[in-house]
Amino acid sequence: MAITFSDLHTESGLKSLDQYLSGKSYISGDQLTKDDIKVYAAVLKKPAGSFPNASRWYDSVSSHIAPSFPGKAVGVRVDGKGAPVDAAPAKPAAAGGGDDDDLDLFGDETEEDKKAAEEREAAKKQSSKKKESGKSSVLLDVKPWDDETDMKKLEEAVRSVEMPGLFWGASKLVPVGYGIKKMQIMMTIIDDLVSVDSLIEEHLTVEPCNETKQGNL
Repeated sequence: MAITFSDLHTESGLKSLDQYLSGKSYISGDQLTKDDIKVYAAVLKKPAGSFPNASRWYDSVSSHIAPSFPGKAVGVRVDGKGAPVDAAPAKPAAAGGGDDDDLDLFGDETEEDKKAAEEREAAKKQSSKKKESGKSSVLLDVKPWDDETDMKKLEEAVRSVEMPGLFWGASKLVPVGYGIKKMQIMMTIIDDLVSVDSLIEEHLTVEPCNETKQGNL
């Protein structure tokens, strides 16, 4: 059975609303519904402190509606006797709640409203997606000058190179002949931040790295 509120522009009307809202957050349950919007529209201004329940409810509805109307209001006053306002019976709240951005303030949602809401939601999801930079794994060959090169120091020199988007991985020594071993070291780079060519030319072929390895990697 629908709930009816009359003369919400009068003390008696606000009193009945205040009594009804005692122990309640909203008109038809624990979430904002179209029933609240209908009743809110019939209340000319925020109820006085003598109606604490109605005043609290009015502030709560206002906080939900305000983001939908970002423009600056100059203030208007509506006089005259209002018609009775019927609120639909309370229904169980849907799981997950509602979306205030899609709140229909003026009646049942039309097909155009639904389409517009879907487009807004799609735009939100698109704007919230962050561009993910690609990553590459590179196996780097590092050749020493001769068989007397301290390979431990060579590895330390290579790993001393640090920059955003560069991550050194595992390494191993691989024989190349005549008692000489080269070092193979894995590195992961973020493509937008690290260039392999720049890494080699600007970091791995200058001191201290070039003191223990050949110029060509």
